[in-house]
Formats: sequence, C-alpha cells, structure tokens
Amino acid sequence: MSIPATNADGAAAIPFTDEQRYVFDVQGWIAIPDVLSDDQVGEMREFTYRLHRDRGSISPAHRSSIGGPLEALTDHPIVLGFMNEFVAHLHHASEECYGFRFEGSFSTIRGAGHDNFSPHGGNGMLRFPGNHHTYHVVPGKAHSGLTRVVWELNQVRDGDGGTAFLCGSHKAAFGAPPSLLGRDSPRWESYSCPAGSVLFFTEAITHTGWVWSNTEWDRVAIFNSYNTVGSKWHKWEPHPEQLTAMPPKRQTLFRGVYCQDNVVRG
Repeated sequence: MSIPATNADGAAAIPFTDEQRYVFDVQGWIAIPDVLSDDQVGEMREFTYRLHRDRGSISPAHRSSIGGPLEALTDHPIVLGFMNEFVAHLHHASEECYGFRFEGSFSTIRGAGHDNFSPHGGNGMLRFPGNHHTYHVVPGKAHSGLTRVVWELNQVRDGDGGTAFLCGSHKAAFGAPPSLLGRDSPRWESYSCPAGSVLFFTEAITHTGWVWSNTEWDRVAIFNSYNTVGSKWHKWEPHPEQLTAMPPKRQTLFRGVYCQDNVVRG
C-alpha cells in the first residue's frame, strides 16, 4: 500500500510544508501564491473566457471547467500533495491510482458589482458522515472530507472580494450567531494573491463569496472539489470522451463511488 508520488504527467507531488499543514488545519483554509506560470495562467484564462462567451469554439468533450488546459489542474502536483495528506485513504491508493476522487467543477467570471454573499457551512467535526461536509482529527492527523480547490486566474487584491471565511469554524462546537455572519462582521477573513495562485479550503468551514469590487479586471477562477473514494456529494460527471482520452492514472480520479477493491495496481 502506498500513495502515488507522481501525477498522471509524471510530475512529483508537492507535499505541504509543516507550516502550511498547520495553517490549513487551524484556519480551515490556505492560499498558496504563484503556483502556475504566466504562460499557464494566460492559456487557462483565455480558455475560461471562451467557455463562458464562445462555447461553440470548443469541442463538446471539453466544454467544462476541466476542459482543454484546465484538465491539468485536476491532479496538479500541489493538489496531489494536499490530497495525499488530508483526503486520500491509503487502502484505496497505489502508484497507479489516486486515493481520492474528483467531485465536481465549475468556473466563474465575476465583474465589478457581482454579489455572491451567502454564508454557509461550519461545525464540520460534528456532522454525520453522510453530510460530507466533515472534518475529523486525531493527534498528528487531520482528515478533510469534501474539499474545495480554487485556482485564481487573475490577481485578487485586498478588498477585491475573494472567498471569505470564519477561521476555525470547521471545528466549532457552536453555530455562528447572526451577529458574526453579516457583511460587517469583523470575523470574516480573506486573502490577496497574484494570478496563478491556489486556494484550499474544507467545505466544513463557514465561508461565502463577496461583492467583487475591482473595476479593472474580473475575478476569473476555477472551483474544483474532491472527496473520499466512497463518497459523492455533487451531481457532476466529466464528459465521457474526455475521460476516455485521459491518462490512466488521471482516470482514477473519476472511478466509481465504492470502497471494496476500488484500487488499481500495476
């Protein structure tokens, strides 16, 4: 039994540092800057605009937020490193097979004034497993159930309106009172980052979108979600033609939702 050390393209997993692991566990989220190159960002951003504004120019198999160049994000080395630490199950993994599943995906392009404020989530340590929005810990180990990975394809500045969080609420024993859930609550925390950065957060945390206030550029982001091998929350599937054309290891991200013998070995 082993977790895969490389992704479907042969790139080595990028494990979280001790500091990153601690910050994610304590906060329930972490933003990591400058993961993608300028060339990758430009290609992926252009594809995302086509996806929203000129879908007919894209082949049907790739008309989704994992299409074209965005497919490489599904098992990016830093995603593999995070999932091996916080989501993967050792008994469902091998060097030929990921120990976690890809849950679903969507993209967003938000212009100035677009309001996405809708707080939800929290109390993940106290939720039943069937809820999926769970977060469990034992000394020296944390497990995030349904987990979101957001790729920011444009810069997000302080106050622009990226995703916001009530830090630590994934472990809270009490529900957040209304006084802390309003727009003017001092408890909301967010991030700033350059284009090509990635945000990880557990869906067990209280989080929300915000009003995008930047009048110079849109928020352009890819929202991917992941889950354990035997769990599924979203009604979402990749296009079958795209799935068939993927490298075999990447295909294991989308295998059936069950546990018994659900592993590929060489």
